[in-house]
Order: sequence, then C-alpha cells, then structure tokens
Amino acid sequence: MTTETDLIPTHFIRNMIEKDVANNKHDKLVATRFPPEPNGYLHLGHAKSICLNFGIAEEFNGWTNLRFDDTNPDKESEEYMSAIKRDVDWLGFEWKSLCYSSDYFDQLYDYAVLLVKKGVAYVDSLSAEEIREYRGSLTEPGKESPYRNRSVEQNIELLEGMNNGEYEEGEHILRLKIDMASSNINMRDPAIYRIKKTHHYRTADKWNIYPLYDYTHCLSDAIEGITHSLCTLEFEDHRPLYNWVLEQIQPEGRPEQTEFGPLNLEYTVLSKRKLLQLVESKKVSGWDDPRMPTLSGLRRRGYTPASIKEFCKLIGITKNSALIELLVLENCIRDELNEMAERRMAVLEPIKVVVTTWPEDKIETLQVANHPNQPELGNRSINFGRELYIERSDFEEIPPPKFKRLITGGEVRLRSSYVIRCDTVVKDDDNNIIELHCSHDPETLGKKPEGRKVKGVIHWVSAADAVSAEVRVYDRLFSQPEPLAHENFIDALNPDSLQTHPDAKVEYAVSTAAVETRFQFERQGYFVVDKDTTTERPVLNRVVPLRDNWTK
Repeated sequence: MTTETDLIPTHFIRNMIEKDVANNKHDKLVATRFPPEPNGYLHLGHAKSICLNFGIAEEFNGWTNLRFDDTNPDKESEEYMSAIKRDVDWLGFEWKSLCYSSDYFDQLYDYAVLLVKKGVAYVDSLSAEEIREYRGSLTEPGKESPYRNRSVEQNIELLEGMNNGEYEEGEHILRLKIDMASSNINMRDPAIYRIKKTHHYRTADKWNIYPLYDYTHCLSDAIEGITHSLCTLEFEDHRPLYNWVLEQIQPEGRPEQTEFGPLNLEYTVLSKRKLLQLVESKKVSGWDDPRMPTLSGLRRRGYTPASIKEFCKLIGITKNSALIELLVLENCIRDELNEMAERRMAVLEPIKVVVTTWPEDKIETLQVANHPNQPELGNRSINFGRELYIERSDFEEIPPPKFKRLITGGEVRLRSSYVIRCDTVVKDDDNNIIELHCSHDPETLGKKPEGRKVKGVIHWVSAADAVSAEVRVYDRLFSQPEPLAHENFIDALNPDSLQTHPDAKVEYAVSTAAVETRFQFERQGYFVVDKDTTTERPVLNRVVPLRDNWTK
C-alpha cells in the first residue's frame, strides 16, 4: 500500500537529516536558511534551493529563516530585497524569521577582535595585486605576508583605525592566519574584513569596514541556530574554512554545511551577474521579462508555483551537476495547464471572412464548453455572425501538399460551428488578400456534412464582438543548449525569442480576465494575461506551445 511518505522524494540530504533526527542530533531540530545576496532577482536555481531548504525543514517539523546576505552595499538594494520576499512568498513558503547579515555586524566585529587577540587574525597591508602574488597557485604554495607577525596590539590598533575610517580602501585588510601552503587556496590566509566606505541601507554610515562572505556566513548560521547549512557544490572547497572559523569562535550553535549539485538548464543562463548584463544591455525588457529564468519572469510568462515545485521535485537533489532538458520544465506547466486552463479562441494574424449566405443582421449564440474534460468549468457563449476572422495561415490559394485547411473552392469546419466553403478571394490593388467570401452549410452545426468528408477544423472569432489584443509569442531566450559554451554568451541569443502580434483578435471573454489568468488558445498554445493589459486593450503572453517544437 502506498503512503504519503512513500511519495516524498528520497535523496542523500534527506537521508542524512533523517539519520540525524533518529540519533537525536541537534535535539532532533531541523533548522535551515535561505540566504540570498540582494544583488539581483531570484532565478530557477534559487527555486531549487528554496524548495530544498523550506521543504526539508517543513517535512521534519523544523523551520527556515530567510536571510539577506547584505555585506556588499555597493550592489544591493531594497528593490532586490522586495523582489526576493515576493518570490519566496509566491512559491508558497513561510520563513520563521526575516534576518539580515547586517543584524550581526556588531557581533561579527567582536568575534574578529577575539580572533586577533587569539593570534589567528592579522591586519595585512599588502596591495590587492601583492596579495594575489603571495597567494601562489594550484600547483605552487603561497608565501607569508611580511605583515603576518604583527603584534596583537598593532593589529587591534590598525583594525580600530580601519573601522574608524582612518585609512583608505585597499590600504589594509584583515586576514585569518591559517596556512599559506594549504592545498586548498581558500585556507591560505583568507580575508575576512575589507575597508569599504559605502553607505549601507540599514546601518547607514556606522561602518567603514564590512565582513566577507566566508566569515559572515558560518557565524550567521550559528547565531541563528541553524542546524543544516545546505548550499551548492561551488561552496564545497569553502567548507574547511566554514568549520575552521566555527572551531576558533566556538559559538553555542554548530551548524553543518552540506553541498548539493546546482541547477544547469538547457537554453538558459542561471547567473545573476549575467542576467544583470542582459538587463543593463537591454537585450530583455527587465528582470521580469517573460523570457528570463527569474521567478518574476517565469511568473509573468504564466508559470505557476505548483509547476516550478514539480520541476524541482522531478530533477531531484544529487551530489553532481547535470544539464537538465528545458523540456522537463516546459512539460510541468504544460501538463498543469492542460488540466486547468479554460479554452478560448484567438486569431493572431487575422483575415476577414464574410459568410455571404448568412443574413446581415442575424447573430446566433452558441454554447461551447470551457474545457473538453472538465464539465464543472461550465460553458461560455460565443456569437456566430456574417463576418468572422480566421488565421491568415489557415488559408492558401495554392496549397502545399497535405494542406488540410481552407483553400479556394474547398471546405473546412469552423470549430464548434458550421462547415464553410471559400467561394471568392478579394484582393487589393497590390494583389494582397484582404477578405474571403464564403458560404456555409446550415445543416452542419454539430453534424457531419452528408455525402462528403471535411478533414480540416480551424478556429475563428466573431468580428462583431471580437476584441483587439496584443499577443506576445515568447520562445527560448537562447538558440543554443549551452549558451556559456560560447566565448560571449550574448552571441547565443535567439533572434526569434519574441514575436509580437499587435492586432490579434480574441474572444470577448478574454478581455475581461484578470492579470495572470491562463487560457489555452485552441490550436495556438497556452497564454496568460499580462500586467500590461488595460481596460481598452488586453495583452497576452504565450506560456508554452501545445507541444514541444524544438525536439528534432
């Protein structure tokens, strides 16, 4: 018999925590944190971490903090913090406490003084270039700074002077005294404080020095009582430093760092720095451009929290990094919308059809199901009249082989209504088709025509009550599966990632829908109402096509 527990995905982190709880480690507490730096918007890679940290804590009746790693005020902003909180909330997760690394600046400074007094930290006066030179390489050991053996008194005096603003940026730096010959470069006397005379949005101008990430992170975890510090593989080589600092300080809490494989996704770049480059170079309209892999971009594209969580569940948690097919993500939202999105008809490139056999003043109201497999979603009314719009690509004067739509002298069924026959093509002086004159078979409403077979079925909207809309057909932002394999990832951008249809025609029911309402436009794909919508003009974004059109 399958239980709810059987449906929870098992992975090495879950197994580790399950064992910790069974052994009464950390008094059976599971406390995690999600600690983004507020220097950009969250993307899908962050979603994987969010789902892991919040999900695993919730499963074991623990809690998760949302912490802003705000130690680099040059690149951080309130805008980014607001966006991060909004995205985590949108995904449906609740944090126990909203924390900031800057909450601990006083305590972190006191710890730094303690390290100096213990003789394991010193103020270095080498230049940044000299520090790089002294550090050595992966194959050669580093060498000790000539300032490494300053007295405790000298170091305290210099550190206080740094904090009081007596020195310029780059003049001094506070480093840990570990091992310049270590095979792990992160352990070669890493810097923990640098002079930065920058206004901080929370602490104002109190500090002229700011702590660095490796020093701040482990101590923030300890101060908050975090038990399991879960992070991606890029921090694996930093774990010895994480543990070294905790061992020296001996805080009350002793968190443990565990790494997992980061998300790598086809046709996508998951780097805040590179995404910022796209925004600043105006290759996209902003962080929430529907082509962006940011959570705000995916939300505007029409993805749901459930689809993103399902994606994170499907890809799982492993110790290695693997390239995930974008189709996995697209199928998550496609499967969800197939079940819940109401159907509508929309014509993106309209051509007018005049049904000459239909009375000019007659309007027939037809009842159409909102979903073919969800009767509880009810029906809607659509009007059939003398003038209609069909898709321009659904008509050909000289059809290619196997063309099963409307042709001159041919018949086609209009979805949920009548069979029509194209009798005349009307053109302008430049020989452009401007109108089709058709006749209809009045016996074919809900019935097959007698004595002949009509193969094609096309969608349409009534000209009398259709609403003009802007429809944006979004596609993959990059044309290559691995954009970063290019010397310049910008060169891999897909020139056809956005096609705009400024004069599309949609059913009236679409025009009254709220922002983020999702529909399936029959034969077109899944679409969502965009925030640019106005009372006069709806704007819709394509979420995904009905089926994958990239697979060869």
